[in-house]
Amino acid sequence: MRDRADVVVVGAGIMGLSVAYHLAERGMRNVTVVDQSYLCGGASGRNGGGVRAQWSSEANVRLMLESIQMCRDFATKMKINVWFRQGGYLFLARTNDERATLERSVTLQNECGLETRMLSPGEARRVVPELDVTGVQAASYNPDDGVVFPWPFVWGYSQAAQKLGVEVAAWHEVVGFDATAGRIDGVRVRRTGRSSSTRSTPSTDETFTIATHRVVNAAGAWSPGVARMLGVELPNKPHRHEICSSEPLKPWLKPLVADLSDGLYFSQSTRGEIVGGIGNEYVAPGLDQESSHAFLGRYASALVRACPVLGAVKVLRQWAGCYDLTPDANPIVGPVAEVEHFYQASGFMGHGFMMAPIVGKRLAEAIAGKPMIPEFERWNLRRFKEGKLLSEGMIIG
Repeated sequence: MRDRADVVVVGAGIMGLSVAYHLAERGMRNVTVVDQSYLCGGASGRNGGGVRAQWSSEANVRLMLESIQMCRDFATKMKINVWFRQGGYLFLARTNDERATLERSVTLQNECGLETRMLSPGEARRVVPELDVTGVQAASYNPDDGVVFPWPFVWGYSQAAQKLGVEVAAWHEVVGFDATAGRIDGVRVRRTGRSSSTRSTPSTDETFTIATHRVVNAAGAWSPGVARMLGVELPNKPHRHEICSSEPLKPWLKPLVADLSDGLYFSQSTRGEIVGGIGNEYVAPGLDQESSHAFLGRYASALVRACPVLGAVKVLRQWAGCYDLTPDANPIVGPVAEVEHFYQASGFMGHGFMMAPIVGKRLAEAIAGKPMIPEFERWNLRRFKEGKLLSEGMIIG
């Protein structure tokens, strides 16, 4: 590995790789990305691949408009198929409060140029005839939202970044920093396992330092631990989220369906599987990526309520990953006051995958010297100490 880098990115998930790629695209090519596991080993390889512009805050809506366009162009630009399919998102509301949330969000989205529209339960059934809309008061639908296959999206960024000179080092864990008076001088890294470049298995206690003055913390649910090594406290908390995939079925479901009442969501992949998950606040705290029987029962009950035709479908596999939660359901992006050139890109509430294209691009521009965009100014870390919390009502899962 290089012993010196202009920027070290911690975390080779979609966010970290997007930042690295866009840095290299702007000419900053002496960039090293390190990750304690393999590509797609974290949340970027364990999510449902949803991409949407249906949000309740203007910052999220406008950023996702750009991100969706980048997803649309990704396969052509990166020369890799990510199976991006724009079948839309269909949100279901079962209470007066949920209906009001959708109505306010649709008004905002229309003002931002989206073609989102409110639907009656009957109109929602015309979008997905198999739905049981008993108890549904209203729905919202945006036909431009979509779904991608996460793994090739990660691989595409990794390959493109490396072609521009970026070093991507899986199986390398950050164990500390060299810093003086709030200035980073180096990142201490330990090899944790098999290296993809050498195909060898070095001793796991082999530690070395990459000299650098700029670090991007894009480690997702592991970000608080990385920040703590530099004396920076992040309020993020990991939360296990489970997903499962069914046997392939004949294609019939176009949009991703999301129920605001219980966090249920499901879509159909291009290969025919029904892929979905459901929110569950009653999980043990901590970094846990194990699966549970309780999830299957909760998910199956909600799925069959929403779509009875899926009652006999067979589940093929189940997995889990970690949401990265913040107290106000908004991310933490940009520099921090405590340490010079220590940039954050975490706290995306399980929705960082869809935001990574545009967030990585805009953060890379800021690192390279352009002014920080207003959206990132809002997402600063100090807001939690100052009590200036934000809001976002369109979180699912």
